Amino acid sequence: MSDATKDRPWLFRTYAGHSTAKKSNALYRNNLAKGQTGLSVAFDLPTQTGYDSDHVLARGEVGKVGVPVAHLGDMRALFDQIPLEQMNTSMTINATAPWLLSLYIAVAEEQGADVSSLQGTVQNDIIKEYLSRGTYICPPKPSLKLITDVAEYCYSTVPKWNPMNVCSYHLQEAGATPEQELAFALATGQAVLDGLKDKVPAEDFPKLAGRISFFVNAGIRFVTEMCKMRAFVDLWDEICRERYGVEDPKYRRFRYGVQVNSLGLTEQQPENNVYRILIEMLAVTLSKKARARAVQLPAWNEALGLPRPWDQQWSLRMQQIMAYETDLLEYEDLFDNNPTVEAKVEALKDGARHELATLESMGGAIGAIDYMKAQLVNSNADRLNKIEANQTTVVGVNRWTEGEPSPLMDEEGGIMVVDPAMEQDQIDRLNAWRADRDSVAVTTALHALRDAARTGANIMPPSIAAAKAGATTGEWAGVMREVFGQFRGPTGVSRSVSNRTEGLEEIREAVDAVSDKLGRRLKFLMGKPGLDGHSNGAEQIAFRARDCGMDIDYEGIRLTPDEIVAAAQREEAHVVGLSILSGSHIPLVADLMEKMRIAGLGNIPVVVGGIIPDDDAEKLRAMGVRTVYTPKDFELNRIMMDIVALADSEEIAAQ
Repeated sequence: MSDATKDRPWLFRTYAGHSTAKKSNALYRNNLAKGQTGLSVAFDLPTQTGYDSDHVLARGEVGKVGVPVAHLGDMRALFDQIPLEQMNTSMTINATAPWLLSLYIAVAEEQGADVSSLQGTVQNDIIKEYLSRGTYICPPKPSLKLITDVAEYCYSTVPKWNPMNVCSYHLQEAGATPEQELAFALATGQAVLDGLKDKVPAEDFPKLAGRISFFVNAGIRFVTEMCKMRAFVDLWDEICRERYGVEDPKYRRFRYGVQVNSLGLTEQQPENNVYRILIEMLAVTLSKKARARAVQLPAWNEALGLPRPWDQQWSLRMQQIMAYETDLLEYEDLFDNNPTVEAKVEALKDGARHELATLESMGGAIGAIDYMKAQLVNSNADRLNKIEANQTTVVGVNRWTEGEPSPLMDEEGGIMVVDPAMEQDQIDRLNAWRADRDSVAVTTALHALRDAARTGANIMPPSIAAAKAGATTGEWAGVMREVFGQFRGPTGVSRSVSNRTEGLEEIREAVDAVSDKLGRRLKFLMGKPGLDGHSNGAEQIAFRARDCGMDIDYEGIRLTPDEIVAAAQREEAHVVGLSILSGSHIPLVADLMEKMRIAGLGNIPVVVGGIIPDDDAEKLRAMGVRTVYTPKDFELNRIMMDIVALADSEEIAAQ
């Protein structure tokens, strides 16, 4: 078969960004030179949650999990010498999506680009942020309005841009079953399309529906995952046709990009992750009917920390080998009329339809947020229980745990280490930007933005004007908070004991015994300091502690050290647990431990969990942290017994 008759390959992307806009720009240009065909921008947590780099909540988070973009100058530096008119850029941004798209459009205009020709995607899916990722700002209803503002604006001004990327990726990371991932994502798509019905003339609605894209996850059970993708194709076609009357099949097409599963990557024997990533990619490339339009792969070492350029290159080469060395793209769909595949697809569709009906009875995705969050926490508990009980095999974790040391590990732990001085460098440039801008123009632009938000006008034109005037990310989000309020999402963890107490008898007896010594129920405070919204670990620790009979206090994500100390004092906690996955553990824990001592709580044992290198774990212990847990500590029951022992030792020491 000639190259001319082969299918075109998907877009090759690498999810990347770190430290500063200038350093990330160098990384992007290097990746493009290696054959990457699309950009996928990772933003740091302050940018995602609408804070400037010098905000108190941004401390320790700047440039850690992505690139900081605080103003037009940062966006300009990020895409320096990269012609945006020729790019297909995906930006993983949600609560601040209107703002980052505004900055992107402003830079494109500076480059002389025809804005109507820009191609790319803003994720702009706030509903999954309430359920799994945690970078929301405002309540659900005004947030949905901002999503539809972006879609309406893009339809008229940037017609090739995908204004909303329904993201089920993080749903699977939070424990979703395939049926839940299908239903929760499709319900989100329905909520957005329902909100867009009156934004354009009825005859134009199908075209607008055709711009909604999806971003999914592909796990290790690749046959099930491939069938899930075929179910997505069928169900979205069905919804667009039956619910919205979209007649043209091209506007009903399920268009999606994918990053394969990071949840299943292991800290133990991390070199095995290369095989996992390849197998997971098969789920979204083998089936022509349900093939991804863009693929980004994690690196083998993402369970350890930030990948280096070489690690990202290795994942890019995997995509290129699949697309150009194999004969995959030469054939029609390999699974059509396969009875096993068809039966599995139908079963998934039936399960998803049933779940969709449940969500619909609750008022759709917006009305069912609390229900969906609780379901995800329960499903994740089931997943972890099966690993802990050896019902699910994870190579190198609960079977075949002995192995040779990896030659891929270097003296820095096989990952990129961000220079802590980068944070102050970013803050210095932010202050210089503020000093050099026209403050009157900024004030005027923010006033217009506030008026638009209050009156219900489309937020995009005044956001672009504010970007050009020199406003910052924190200032834009500050207006949104002022007008719409700030939201605190559900934790999914109730205080009522679940029915998952089998096998916990010994721990429950130990909790009862220590509680008797303490004179009241053992109180365990679970805290998540900083901006990191990956709450799965914190939720599961709180969930298990509750079922073991402890009195738990877990107030959710994004707590300041001051708030955690106040809770420890108010609740008279016996043990405090902290969960930090963003790499900001050193400054956040140091701050909290000092505040605990000042408050007279220095005797309360503190334990910390997260993606923490061995050297950093030693530093945390030197600060007074009793125990440090990393992803390799997957046996939750052992952690529970550690908490009991810490509470017991404190009681003995006090006598």
